[in-house]
Amino acid sequence: MSTETRPHPPSVEQVLAAARDLVADRTSHGALVEVARAVVDAERERLTIGGEPRTAETLGQEAATRLAVLGGTQVTSAINATGVIVHTNLGRAPWPEAAIEAAEAAARDYLLLELDRGSGRRGARFREAEDHLVALTGAKDALVTNNNAAALALGVGLAGRGGGVVVGRGELVEIGGGVRIPEIIRRAGAKLIEVGTTNRTRAADFEPPLAEGRARLVLRVHPSNFRQEGFTETPDPTALADLAHRHGAIVVDDLGSGALLPTERYGLAHEPTPTERLAAGADVVTFSGDKLVGGPQAGLIVGRAELIARIRRDPLARAMRPDKVTLAAVAATLGLYRAGRAETEIPVWRMIAATAEELQGRASALTKVIGDRAEVIATEATVGGGSLPGETLPSFGVALGGRSADRMLAALRRGSPSIVGRIEGGRVILDLRTVHPGLDQELATAILAAGGGGGGGGGGGGAAP
Repeated sequence: MSTETRPHPPSVEQVLAAARDLVADRTSHGALVEVARAVVDAERERLTIGGEPRTAETLGQEAATRLAVLGGTQVTSAINATGVIVHTNLGRAPWPEAAIEAAEAAARDYLLLELDRGSGRRGARFREAEDHLVALTGAKDALVTNNNAAALALGVGLAGRGGGVVVGRGELVEIGGGVRIPEIIRRAGAKLIEVGTTNRTRAADFEPPLAEGRARLVLRVHPSNFRQEGFTETPDPTALADLAHRHGAIVVDDLGSGALLPTERYGLAHEPTPTERLAAGADVVTFSGDKLVGGPQAGLIVGRAELIARIRRDPLARAMRPDKVTLAAVAATLGLYRAGRAETEIPVWRMIAATAEELQGRASALTKVIGDRAEVIATEATVGGGSLPGETLPSFGVALGGRSADRMLAALRRGSPSIVGRIEGGRVILDLRTVHPGLDQELATAILAAGGGGGGGGGGGGAAP
């Protein structure tokens, strides 16, 4: 088609006139003009490849729809039926209701964040979360940062510029997002000193750099997202702390996920707690506020008062501090531990604590609603998020047959709500350990809408996408 005969889109002014009565009253003229121009530009491109012309009214409706989307939430909620409790791709785990309410209150209103209520003058920054950490761990002081990588970087910074940081080779790990321990040490301005071997490191391996004064800080790193088996050895925490302190060095222990409840109570391997590591002689312990703690993303630092004070004065601490919403949510989450309600009100622990019997009962009830293409199936759930690698929890869910597993999983994922599961043995598996009991009816409705119910049998092939 020649330039002379190619259709032209309506003008921006025509689209503006059509859209003006369709948008919210408080929409600024500038925002409407910008979206109208984008719609007209897109229409022009569509016409160049042979698209049918559309009217100014149609384009005005499109502009109004775009503005409505821009002014609303872009978050697509999902039902996590993967059996992975702390699922990084799904935003880790849901927050406790108390944390959500605290975050909403902090976001909606002014609050006494750094104002002394008595004097009316500037005071210490909101300390409720830190006070909870002191009470829960036995530390002398605490600090909250925006994530655990930040907490670790600030802890390593205690070595000072050019100070030696000695680490066992088996703990020079890479954490999420490609962040590597050697890189964190380098960016903190310290000097890495490696000791031991990949699979075996003893406290005695740390003696030479400490005795020679080359190391100011000993760093312990919990290998959260992998584990070594076989011919392995790691230094005893107490023996290593005693050695470091004899030579005037600081011990920083990064626990990664961190746990404030005993994981072995739920049939999982024991996860070291901040209290244990402080009692074993660590001067500073860092761990995550999400993952096993079960709150919002944050880095939690506990330890000796004078060292926490030094970290607080570090110029980087300001760049790494969380905002008021996160602080309020972290405080509310930690408060549930002190109130003895963590297991029932923090979703991570509620999911971990759920019994196989109750999950089996829920799966049986679901299959009665869905029909004979659904079957109750025993599964194995995991904590995820780099926590307790290799550990599983006995669980139950439903297996869906009757059509291609790939197509079925895609239909569930694209539905409303979005359902995320996994494929095993050519069937879609929906694990109920990670589904809140209150969502079972919604889950059943979504399965039926995606074509997962009714008669028939058999399953398709495919692998989890």
